[in-house]
Amino acid sequence: MSTAILTDTEITSAALAPYIQHTLIDVGVTRDQIVAHAEETLRYGFNAAMVPGSWVAEVAEVLRGTDAEVASALDFPTVGVTTSAGKAAEAESLVRAGATQIDIGVQIGWLKSGRYDAFRADIAGVVASGVPVKVMLELPLLTPAEREAAVELSIEAGAAFLKNASSGAVEVANPDSVAWLVARAPQGVQVKASGGIKSFDQAVSLLRAGAVLLGTSAGVAIVTDEVNEHTTSY
Repeated sequence: MSTAILTDTEITSAALAPYIQHTLIDVGVTRDQIVAHAEETLRYGFNAAMVPGSWVAEVAEVLRGTDAEVASALDFPTVGVTTSAGKAAEAESLVRAGATQIDIGVQIGWLKSGRYDAFRADIAGVVASGVPVKVMLELPLLTPAEREAAVELSIEAGAAFLKNASSGAVEVANPDSVAWLVARAPQGVQVKASGGIKSFDQAVSLLRAGAVLLGTSAGVAIVTDEVNEHTTSY
C-alpha cells in the first residue's frame, strides 16, 4: 500500500479514505445494511469493507471488479475462544466466499501459558488460507515480554499485518502502540491500527506513527463530517 499521504504537508479529511477499513460488525445487522455498507466503501473510496463472515459473499458481489478489499474477522469480538482447526476451516470458507483479507483474534491464554508453538500454529493455520492475515495482539493485556513474544511468533507464522488491539474496549489506538509495532515489523509486515478511531486528527496521528491501515466504524464521519472539512499541516 502507498504511504504517500505521510509525506504530504497538507492532508484533507477525504484523503484518509484509502487508508480506512470501513467496519460494520454488529449483532443483528441486516442485508440492506450490509449492502449499503459495501456501497459506501466504493462511494468514499475506502480501502476495504470489513464485515462479519456470514455476509462476506454479499459484500464480495457488490465489490466485484473494484479495487476494494473484502475483509472479515475470525475469533472476534470474543477473542481466543475458537479452536485452531475451526479457525483454519472458517478462513478457507471465507476465502471461497470472496474474502481477500482476514483479521484474527489470537490465543492470549496460550501465550501466557507458554504454549508458544500452539500460539504460532493457530495463526499459521489461517495464513494457509492464502490471503493476508492481520493479528489482533491485544497489547494492553500483555506484559512487556509477552508483547515481544507475540510479535515474534506472529511474524514467524506468516502474519502480513500486526494490530495493536481488536477494539476500543481493549485499547484506543494511539501513536505509541503503532510506533512500537512498526519498530518491530520486518520488511513485508505492516501495521494496522484499530480501536476507537473516531476523528481526523487521531487518524492522521496513527498514519504519521507508521500505520498503513485504520480499522474504524466511523470512517464516513471522519471523511465527511463538517468538523473535518479542513486541512492540517504536520
